Amino acid sequence: MIRRLSTRYATIALVAIAVLGTAKLAVQAQTPSPNAILVAKQIVEIKGIKDLFGPIARGVVEKAKATLLQTNYMWSKDIDEITANLHKDYDSRSSEIVDAVAQIYASHFTEAELKTLLTFYKSPVGQKMLTEEPKVTDESMVDAAKWADNLSGDVMAKMRVEMKKRGHDL
Repeated sequence: MIRRLSTRYATIALVAIAVLGTAKLAVQAQTPSPNAILVAKQIVEIKGIKDLFGPIARGVVEKAKATLLQTNYMWSKDIDEITANLHKDYDSRSSEIVDAVAQIYASHFTEAELKTLLTFYKSPVGQKMLTEEPKVTDESMVDAAKWADNLSGDVMAKMRVEMKKRGHDL
């Protein structure tokens, strides 16, 4: 019995190593070229990713500030000064997120596809897409929430009917 379990675990370990090795090779094979990353960075910049993710650093600093103020509110003057300095230090680091997102884009699209996307986003309809897509997304989320609420009501009504058939009053 113990030998069978040991063999099973050894087999699982070997399969895991093989899968991880294959995945690592696949990732290495998909490493984007420096030029693809540059094109992706242009796409990320034209899409306004820096403006979208830029406030993250500021939010992290503000969260740390709030946590420290809970420790001792009497330190607020010092914490405010430190916070102001940290904002100066970290606000400029939003370019790091631009680089990271560009790397992600470049790993999902070929260089040719990225060039096509960049051309599209520079076109009038691409520019309209950049302007209108956030509005469409917001409206879609509102409609999806309404749809989910209605669906929830329908599901609950049917659940009650089925539970009543089984002798349970809800």
